Amino acid sequence: MRIGTRGSALALVQSELVRSSLPGGPRDHELVVIKTTGDLNPGASLARIGGKGVFTKEIEEALLRGEIDLAVHSLKDLPTEERPGLRLGALLAREDPRDALVSRDGVRFDRLRSGAKVGTSSLRRRSQVLARRPDLRVVDLRGNVPTRLDRLETGALDAILVAVAGLNRLKLADRATQVLEESVMLPAPGQGVLALQIRSGDHATASAIEGLNDPAAAAEATAERALLEGLGGGCLVPVGARARVSDGTLDLQVYVGHPDGRPSLRSSASGPVGSASELGRTLAITMLAQGARPILDEVRSMERFP
Repeated sequence: MRIGTRGSALALVQSELVRSSLPGGPRDHELVVIKTTGDLNPGASLARIGGKGVFTKEIEEALLRGEIDLAVHSLKDLPTEERPGLRLGALLAREDPRDALVSRDGVRFDRLRSGAKVGTSSLRRRSQVLARRPDLRVVDLRGNVPTRLDRLETGALDAILVAVAGLNRLKLADRATQVLEESVMLPAPGQGVLALQIRSGDHATASAIEGLNDPAAAAEATAERALLEGLGGGCLVPVGARARVSDGTLDLQVYVGHPDGRPSLRSSASGPVGSASELGRTLAITMLAQGARPILDEVRSMERFP
């Protein structure tokens, strides 16, 4: 099979993981590197270059044209609306979905000096940082994981925020100063999950990858993405979500906040694993009724969301 992937170090490691897991082993399958809008504009604000699908659109188009047979995505990058003609064929077992703080001097989050500069391009991370530490300065930081780590070393920043899953897959876990617990920072919906996308009618590829699907990851991701969709959000809005499967029950937490940290809301709900979508949609309705709607409406009307 021809496997479509972005060309970053992390994307290639993730795609190699998939290639090695496919029937026949890695020698029988080819990686096809595709540059996305997000890759071609590494310094631009994600909102200003399109927001939704900036890391997935070109790969999806290659899949629709038949130039590749399978696409590997970080699930958190995929819009919640499924593209006509495509579907998710498998969701792999979830890596650690939490976020990590990497500080230049090994200082933990609560010990960062007042006014310290923290780099992230994520409004979700920005919002949760400022909700707890309004005295910090959050500055925009884009680029792949090694690039962000390099920026930290130059001294321009005091700390950066990255996904633990990315550090683990790149064998850079030792760079994390602190793994942030979900009580401090809820991850992005789908964070830590690799998604395998295929053409809707491609039964041969569907059969080849069905064994890679992890039921727990699929249930958690389904609840989180249904929640995000119910809130009317994409990958850019300040929404954190974490579902967790335990003994047939799904526990779902959510955070909605303003990019400046206030106002912000947290809530949670539980339900059977088999009702993951319903749980996510119901919690979204609850959050909108409790005050999330004006927060999200204001965020979408801001200049960074043209």
